[in-house]
Amino acid sequence: MDRRTLRRDLRARAEDSRSRDPFYAFALYPDGFDSALALLEVDLIWPDETVRRLTLDWLAETFSADDFGGPTVTRRQLPVGPAVRIRQNLAMSSPPGGNPGVLLETVTYGVLPTGSRAAVMLLGSWSVPGLTEEMEEALDGIASTLTVGF
Repeated sequence: MDRRTLRRDLRARAEDSRSRDPFYAFALYPDGFDSALALLEVDLIWPDETVRRLTLDWLAETFSADDFGGPTVTRRQLPVGPAVRIRQNLAMSSPPGGNPGVLLETVTYGVLPTGSRAAVMLLGSWSVPGLTEEMEEALDGIASTLTVGF
């Protein structure tokens, strides 16, 4: 991969992630790709005056969209605590120049770690067609390894 192309792609993805202000953000650059194949973001959600207690139902409702049909929402028990898994497709806005928008496939985990008031949000996204099964499997594996230190 050309260094200039990599630098340009990393800057664009960092700027995009900053708009959401995640705790951590990662990009997957496999050999042979000129841009990131997938993104992974981790964030913390804390209760506040508007939402005094976080629940799996609230996480599922808040982080679901109906861009391309309804999301598939399932509950899971992870080693770190109960979780909600949201699989959905999102419509990303068109880039300048009139090009068509992008279909963004996502898996989001909202996890309520045992002993914590905060929720851990894990968002994986990709826009390369044909990788759904592999990406879902990878994200499910990552979610099962989450740990929280107090």
